[in-house]
Amino acid sequence: MTVRVLIVDDSATMRGVISASLRRDPEIEVVGEAGDPYEARSAIKELNPDVITLDVEMPNMNGLDFLEKIMRLRPTPVIMVSSLTSEGAQVTLQALEAGAFDCVPKPSLGDRHDFDMLGEKVKAAAKTRLRLRPREAAPARPAAVSSAGGFRSDGRLVAIGASTGGVEALIEVLSRFPASCPPTLVVQHMPPSFTRSFADRLNRLCAPVVAEAENGAVVQPGHVYVAPGDAHLEIAGVAGSGRLHCRLHQGERVSGHRPSVDVLFGSFARVMKGRALGVILTGMGRDGAEGLAAMRQSGAETIGQDEASSIVYGMPKAAFEIGAVERQLPLPAIADQIIKSTNLTYREAV
Repeated sequence: MTVRVLIVDDSATMRGVISASLRRDPEIEVVGEAGDPYEARSAIKELNPDVITLDVEMPNMNGLDFLEKIMRLRPTPVIMVSSLTSEGAQVTLQALEAGAFDCVPKPSLGDRHDFDMLGEKVKAAAKTRLRLRPREAAPARPAAVSSAGGFRSDGRLVAIGASTGGVEALIEVLSRFPASCPPTLVVQHMPPSFTRSFADRLNRLCAPVVAEAENGAVVQPGHVYVAPGDAHLEIAGVAGSGRLHCRLHQGERVSGHRPSVDVLFGSFARVMKGRALGVILTGMGRDGAEGLAAMRQSGAETIGQDEASSIVYGMPKAAFEIGAVERQLPLPAIADQIIKSTNLTYREAV
């Protein structure tokens, strides 16, 4: 089946770049272009595209406002095309929370890798069952914490990997963590410069301290460390020594990504062995599957998001199919299980 795409961008040059990129794929047809949301509204009615690429910053109406209108009036998978600026990143994150399928950065001279993934993301978006994601108040703290009278860590560390759909998923999981949560390292596939804005967003929404990981940072309870968008993140040191720290490096892409979930999980398998818990969330491809398998083989507990709650059941499926997932759960249950598993107070109570 050919995927029919409408390109919305106020720059004729950028529309040409996006169109040329997509037309290289024989499974994609660019059915139209629009220079602003008003042109786009007419084109959507006339052309009924399968997927829309949408610029974040446009005249007359910004991309976020237009996205919300699309999701309310004519739900269609949307991929945001964003500039690599702080403002662009913040608006793009809001768009992902509002229902955009994924985002790609506008191409730069330095690195086109993420932009070159646009065709694959368009095809994945067309196959995905669109689910509207209304904005809700922050979820209540899990029953595992309140029923046990508080959280007392068992000393394990948590590693989480996510990709497409991961912004929503990570907000769901991490906003349920107690302030004294286990040290948690996160890889979310996201363009460089977006991860700091994402970490700041999580920090405002969550009880623990959330920050972009820095090389050499000592991991501490009550902290969540998000991998920068252009570096691999590993756990380093000796388990049980109290001197575990984040290690960042510019190695080659692994499973097509930097940062790679496989790299994060692999370091946990080597360093932490059974003193860890690994979680793989929604995402395209199979990054993280082999690393999660290594974690499970080393004695760690492993969790995978189930198909019904995943925006894209790619990474969790790949991990499940090779036996890397010990327990498969819907998204709303994952935070609760992490806290149950690592909470000494809860385990003593039951």
